[in-house]
Amino acid sequence: MVAGRVALRGSSFSKGDSIVQVPKTGALLNLSGKVAIVTGASQGLGAGIARRLAEAGAAVVVHYRTNADKAARVVATIAAEGGTATTLQAELSGAAAAKDVVAQTLARFGRLDILVNNAGMFPTRSLLEMQPGEWRDMYESVVTTTMHCTQAAAGTMKSQGDGAIVNIASIGAIHPAPDHSHYNSAKAAVVMFTRSAALELGRYGIRVNAVSPGLIARPGIEEQWPEGVARWNAKVLLGRLGEPEDVADACLFLVSPAARWITGHNLVVDGGVTASAIY
Repeated sequence: MVAGRVALRGSSFSKGDSIVQVPKTGALLNLSGKVAIVTGASQGLGAGIARRLAEAGAAVVVHYRTNADKAARVVATIAAEGGTATTLQAELSGAAAAKDVVAQTLARFGRLDILVNNAGMFPTRSLLEMQPGEWRDMYESVVTTTMHCTQAAAGTMKSQGDGAIVNIASIGAIHPAPDHSHYNSAKAAVVMFTRSAALELGRYGIRVNAVSPGLIARPGIEEQWPEGVARWNAKVLLGRLGEPEDVADACLFLVSPAARWITGHNLVVDGGVTASAIY
């Protein structure tokens, strides 16, 4: 054994003045007793993340902005599978609304352990045709909401002494795509915000990571964006579009005890498309 290192399975050990808990293998993905907020969780990727966290034992707040019916169906699915969830509506571009979401979560469940910042938008527009309002809306939806929600959640997590935050970024943050200059740059801001938040919040036991998905399947995507899907299929190493569960599992890992010593990281989940040859 290397001097200064201790490796024990299913027990605790001293590291300086602290006690580090090392869970057994069967507990690595167990979120029982934890409370999570997933923003933008009424459908698609957010719904998949909410279901997976609930399946792992967390009580989940399914946030939505406008689609109450779909959010209610996500909650009903979680309940039918034996989980605990509730819906919560908010427009998160304002700091007060983000604080209210956290306050309502605390009133309902008594604590907050996990935040997944998934809310956002995915329009396409060429750079030369983009209007100032479209640029502004993208940053409000993607970057500003992430900051407000992180700030609101971190205050509670600080008082508890731990917490896990995952920000949904995109491979567009590291590899640009046509007609996505506003989206690419906003997601790049999310990645750097993640690292900055990890730097400041680690002292309070709060871990902050990002997940950068590739193209995720949704109903009608082939008809709505055929050229984008075609470009994707020509490059992706694992031969398919992603599914919400592919990203949800990455989020589950990052908020779980299995990732207890990981913070400030951007986990790319893209079927290998960014590892494909560029020439």
